[in-house]
Amino acid sequence: MLITLDLESDIPIYQQLRDEIVRGLAAKKLAPEEGLPPVRALAQDLGINMHTVNKAYNILRAEGFIGVHKRRGVFVRRPEEYRAEAAHLDELKERLRPILAELLCRGLSAEEILPLCRAVIEEF
Repeated sequence: MLITLDLESDIPIYQQLRDEIVRGLAAKKLAPEEGLPPVRALAQDLGINMHTVNKAYNILRAEGFIGVHKRRGVFVRRPEEYRAEAAHLDELKERLRPILAELLCRGLSAEEILPLCRAVIEEF
């Protein structure tokens, strides 16, 4: 999986890395139980600090997307292990709310927004 980071972005690098890995999961570019590079190796490959990779991995582990095992290293968990529960869906809905509010403020209607959402989903 190719990871692209924008070092000039206002979005923190650890968040970009976390988001890229989640996109890889959604697009099925990362398979369940597949290993991910060790922190040091990924940091070196991307030209970033290893603490940045470690922070992204810790977030992904807390969210249930990846696991860490002493012998196996970092690996992708099975989808059923990180499926969203009702409370988590409420949190995701709240994170989506400002994006939808901005689209509405910019004059788009629900009929215009829904196809945008479908198009993004279809990209995965």
